[in-house]
Amino acid sequence: MFIRISNSGGRKYLRLVQAYRDENGVPRQRQVAQLGRLDELDEPMVNGLIDSLRRFTGFGGSSEPAEGVEPAFERAREVGPTWLLSELWQSLGFSALLRTALRSSRREFDAEAAIRLMVFNRVCDPDSKLGVLRWLEGVVMPGISGEVFTHQRLLRAMDALMDKREAIQRALSKRLLPLLDQELSVVFYDLTTIRVHAEHERPQDLRRFGRSKELHGPARQFVLGLIQSADGIPLDFEVFPGNIAEVKTLLPMLERTLKRYPIERVIVVADRGLLSLDNLAEVEQLTVQGGRALEYILAVPANRYGDFEAVLEPLRFAQDVHSVREGQWQNRRVVIANDPERGKEQQQRRQDKLNTLSELGERLAAKLDAQDEGKSERGRRASDRGAYARFSRAVHDAHFSRFITPVLDTDRFSFAINESALADAQRLDGKLILVTNVTDHAPEDIVLRYKALADIERGFRVLKS
Repeated sequence: MFIRISNSGGRKYLRLVQAYRDENGVPRQRQVAQLGRLDELDEPMVNGLIDSLRRFTGFGGSSEPAEGVEPAFERAREVGPTWLLSELWQSLGFSALLRTALRSSRREFDAEAAIRLMVFNRVCDPDSKLGVLRWLEGVVMPGISGEVFTHQRLLRAMDALMDKREAIQRALSKRLLPLLDQELSVVFYDLTTIRVHAEHERPQDLRRFGRSKELHGPARQFVLGLIQSADGIPLDFEVFPGNIAEVKTLLPMLERTLKRYPIERVIVVADRGLLSLDNLAEVEQLTVQGGRALEYILAVPANRYGDFEAVLEPLRFAQDVHSVREGQWQNRRVVIANDPERGKEQQQRRQDKLNTLSELGERLAAKLDAQDEGKSERGRRASDRGAYARFSRAVHDAHFSRFITPVLDTDRFSFAINESALADAQRLDGKLILVTNVTDHAPEDIVLRYKALADIERGFRVLKS
């Protein structure tokens, strides 16, 4: 509370005013008491009022701490990010939307506030549901008191959100519709796998054994798919079983998105690990509203670059600046971007690995040669087969079998470097290869569309961190 002077009838009055926030978190003020005219107040009256406040509240008459009493310092609480998010939350209309959708006479707590709390935590400092409650102790959340929420109530709010998911997403789509370009919508679609630690599958459980994007091998997991507009606005998401084929996730999500948003054209931008060159024909059979073919921009994975050597052979790229060229592959448009700086970095990393492995191979061979000459070293005697096994394992772990071949010829260890493979790899350094059926975009625009996919991938990294 604080004192404010107001003018009325040519006179000044003192008022006791209280600041507060209403149920929607909007700052408000209200008058608590009228203290009288300013010109009629004298020092004894003011001191008497102060003494009365001290007497009834028990506070001392001095601002200095009492003798022998150490001042107590409370931990500072963070306020900036949560207040900013609160203003965005209100301006987007999320509060009213969720209150309407989650209204229930049987629920003893504010589900919208619980959802808002978990969303803000996810943006500011992602943590578990129990971690959310600990995080709340160190921040100021407009309209939210930490004593109101428990771990169980946060879980119940999540259940309520899932029960009303379809209604909430329909309402959200109406609010997002004015923000979207309806004539041309470039849709970014990506999947990520989220691993769980368990050994056995259960019936009706989405957590299935599938190929993990992180481990590049089998893991128990589920798959999260997300569709995002070119402006970075999430349009839809879905959770799939961990063993689902990636191309099968695309069509149902697109159909649902097209029903919610009257979009005439869709260009799906997909990363290397999402759609493969082998299922392009299946993707090209997909259609959107009006029977129009689905358009796509697909990045080629590095392990398939060898399929495009005939396309790259006649192309020439600038040595010191970014450049973009295009060609044809299996009657499909191919766009190739060259980044010289990235190419130099890739070449240097490969050369460093090659040098490390070559030095290892030469040390092993030199030790064997020294033994043959009668020069023994401390430790167990080396053998050609042992050196071959050790070097082969090092080459395999470095994923360098394409460039270095361990040799055990007539029980003698050696190794060979594939200069031709190194030259082929160097020719592909710094290259980004995109396959697309979009015909009315310049090659540079195709590359820019794909690079914008980094936003959604960055969001996945934040989600999983």
